[in-house]
Amino acid sequence: MNGHLSNSMIEEQLLQVAGQLTGFCGSLSEVDFFYQPDGKWSPAQQVRHLTIATKTSLLAFTLPKFIVRTVGGKPNRASRTYEELVAKYRLKLQQGGRASKRYIPKPISSEIGKPPLLNAFYSSMKKMSTAIHNKWKGDQPDQYIVPHPLLGKITLRELGYFNIYHTLHHLESIRKIVAR
Repeated sequence: MNGHLSNSMIEEQLLQVAGQLTGFCGSLSEVDFFYQPDGKWSPAQQVRHLTIATKTSLLAFTLPKFIVRTVGGKPNRASRTYEELVAKYRLKLQQGGRASKRYIPKPISSEIGKPPLLNAFYSSMKKMSTAIHNKWKGDQPDQYIVPHPLLGKITLRELGYFNIYHTLHHLESIRKIVAR
């Protein structure tokens, strides 16, 4: 993905990566899905973390625009490209950046089962894709900024990019856990 993605490309990518993650996790055994290595999150917890993060991001795309403007203000720079946003996120992680308390999933019992966790995540990504489609036209996502706990103030376009990459980042992490 080079340069800026159009709104429709962001919508498509959100659904594509959500499908990749839910498809992969759906194929895991219950044991693998709920397995928690020492000091790491289980795949189930990673899906819960993604759901929490996605639902928070979804607010920026669904609240009235005047509220988004009041909370974030106006951008003082152009939106980063997808690659620039990913590079900034990776740098923050290398510098020790981690999820803040509200994004840290509690331990999850296997009694809950996979479907509710996977459905909640996919549904939140679908709602974000739909909100972008229905509410944000042209360069509007570049005209609004919101606070991000790790990246500082980012435009809504960058927030879309973040949710795409964040899902891929956790999918890779889940793959590593189950490849143990």
